[in-house]
Amino acid sequence: MKITRKNKDALNSTISIILKQTDFSDNVMKVLKDYQKKANIPGFRQGHVPIGLIKNKYETSIIADEVNKILQETLTKYIQKEKLEILGNPMPILKENINWKSQEITFDFEIGLSPNFELKLKSKKSLVQYKIEADSKMVNEQLFYLQKKYGKLEAKTKIIKSEEVSVQFLNQENEVRKNGIIELTLIKNKKIIDLLKSSKINDTIEVKAKDLFKNENDYNRLIGIPFEKINKPNSTIKILINEINLRKPAELNTDFFNKLYKHGKIKTVTELKNKIKNEIEKQYENQSDQKLFNDVTKFLTDINKFNLPKDFLIKWMQNSREKPLSEEESKQEYVKSEKGIRYQLIEEKIIISNKLQIESAEMKSFAKEIVKNQMAQYGRLDPEEKELEGIVNNIFKNKDEAKRLSDQLISKKLLKFYKENLVLKVKKVNYESFIKEAYSSKQ
Repeated sequence: MKITRKNKDALNSTISIILKQTDFSDNVMKVLKDYQKKANIPGFRQGHVPIGLIKNKYETSIIADEVNKILQETLTKYIQKEKLEILGNPMPILKENINWKSQEITFDFEIGLSPNFELKLKSKKSLVQYKIEADSKMVNEQLFYLQKKYGKLEAKTKIIKSEEVSVQFLNQENEVRKNGIIELTLIKNKKIIDLLKSSKINDTIEVKAKDLFKNENDYNRLIGIPFEKINKPNSTIKILINEINLRKPAELNTDFFNKLYKHGKIKTVTELKNKIKNEIEKQYENQSDQKLFNDVTKFLTDINKFNLPKDFLIKWMQNSREKPLSEEESKQEYVKSEKGIRYQLIEEKIIISNKLQIESAEMKSFAKEIVKNQMAQYGRLDPEEKELEGIVNNIFKNKDEAKRLSDQLISKKLLKFYKENLVLKVKKVNYESFIKEAYSSKQ
């Protein structure tokens, strides 16, 4: 066997492998003899079919299979030994006729090489890092929500303005009999609001389904039927009123503070509002971080200019699927994928150059932290180490889940690197301004 490589240019090479009959003949004969033992051919007892007959029937396909195994193994080892950084996979240069009986057979493969480029992290233009601040309106709304959540219910006999009405929805057409809680603020039609206000406990009203809720999602959430299914001119819903309650907000006192946080942690309304403000802003960090990550991806792709083996990649995309693409389809696929390929190369260079690779112990610790946070949401604040180990080990048995966690951790490390090494301009905005500015059509 002989293997050589010829460079067409800096990004394209051809690997040639010359195989001799002796490189695969022993394996071929071994497979043929195995076939001979198992073959069922009329006129011959099993295991006694002449080897010449087996050769005539199967030899060519067996040679092709064995040669393919050798070529794949040889290519892999050669690429690893030569430390070639390739894009896609080696593509065989097809030949119309191969003489499998020839003493030497040459196989050629095209490869596309990763470009060698100098990484740039800075330019004259700085990137915006948004810091979303919770304004007083947002804090007060969240505070009022918590007061209502921990408040007391007072039974009422009439619906006036902000009562919670426990009802049963009835719709014969869709076999609906579902309990729910509504408020007047959810109702779309004023006539239905007036009808509810004039009703009392145990009354049943019938209304046009399409006129009931302002938000179409409420049909699914409260009744269990998508709006599209119930949006018919003559479709009606009966509403049986079971209870009318007014939720009286909890008073802003020590008892309320202690229900929200550990005893004595919050002592004043000002401290509580500051705590709520910090919690809201913490929730928004992920959103601003994702925006920053997206902007950094575009920024680095724009400032790092390098060539790709375009023609090779188009051809590889055309033939790498189970159903080959047309030439035009593969060109379109390349256009869609090009920026992603470029950023992937930049990201790999950053990871290797700055030693951001994930160690197994680091991955395990990260997975445990995620599991602990998830368990805390269900009141499990101090799980045993043995239990955590078991859960994490089961996670890593699932390749898709393990990859998802690995991607999360590497993104976290990259984001930290970007914040520390790129020129960022911190901009403080409220949430509404963030949405308008960060995701406007001009971006």
